[in-house]
Amino acid sequence: MTPEATLARFREYMVGPARFMTLLSCFELGIIDTLRETPGMTAAKLGDAVGVKPDAVEQLLHLLVKEGFVAHDEESGAYTLDALADVDQADLRRALTYMNMIKVVALRQLFYLTESARTGTLVGLKELYGSEGTLYGAVAEHQDLRESWATLMNTVTARMDPWFFDNIDVPSGSQVLDLAGNTGLGAIHTYKMKESPGLRVTTFDLPEKEKECLANFRAEGVDEHCSFIGGDVFEGIPQGFDVVLIKHFLDMFDKDDVFKILEGVNGSLEVGGQVHIMVPVYPENITDSDNYNVDFFPAFFIGCTMGQGGPQKLSTYRSWLEECGFKVTKAITKAPADIPPDVIPVQAILCATKVA
Repeated sequence: MTPEATLARFREYMVGPARFMTLLSCFELGIIDTLRETPGMTAAKLGDAVGVKPDAVEQLLHLLVKEGFVAHDEESGAYTLDALADVDQADLRRALTYMNMIKVVALRQLFYLTESARTGTLVGLKELYGSEGTLYGAVAEHQDLRESWATLMNTVTARMDPWFFDNIDVPSGSQVLDLAGNTGLGAIHTYKMKESPGLRVTTFDLPEKEKECLANFRAEGVDEHCSFIGGDVFEGIPQGFDVVLIKHFLDMFDKDDVFKILEGVNGSLEVGGQVHIMVPVYPENITDSDNYNVDFFPAFFIGCTMGQGGPQKLSTYRSWLEECGFKVTKAITKAPADIPPDVIPVQAILCATKVA
């Protein structure tokens, strides 16, 4: 790459945050929905409809016209949806859920990314919310964080769990532990998607999750088959289970803590016990331009959620499992064709058994 081309790439980074917020603001202001309902409106009519100065509407829509999302007739001044008119509403809602989470959880905190990387703490979370610790503790106290983050995570869980359970084995009548299972959605899916006589699923997470978790079990009619144990994975993992599930969790930690978790799971299982993991992964070739995990997750974990962590390559997770006393029996990555084009994470499944 020439110096000129390198600097041109820098320019793409410079305009990135402004492009992001311009697009999202057009949705938040109601401009896109208004154009969907009433095509052919001028900036003045749009401004009246959404309560925004027409000059600002025109300025914001320049980018969307440039990108082909919206069309503009120079003679009449009328705007209509262009490419956005063809996007299915469900797909659009999914993309906007990601964008809202990025705005609320990430955009402001990333101002402090440098300080967070230096200290290994979430400086932005402390500055903006007065919260020590991680995002996952802060969501319990701050409604805006909770609504934005939890809405996306529940959407991701609902979309990914069918693929996960189609690709793992849960023997009939198993005692299953959903490690760091939050408020029980994963346990509910486990029971409903792998139902068998005697199957019992237990959510293991911090004690403050218990009340909401049990309420969710009752609401879904699985409270006779699902239960909750409060605790911290770094202080001990319950024993007596045949299968342990670890979903959306290992990538939150650096290598030392991942090993503590895997070694703890190994210690809690009998020989032959199974562990099934779902985790976002980086491509084996890190320069793969079609994979956006490396664009997003390092900053997201270090600056916005944990002060550490980030995904690894599938081969790295396989190696770590083997070092922690497991034999890997399956390691697959979600096929690109099965991932919506707006979705950032590329998920993988690793299945392993404890060896002597």
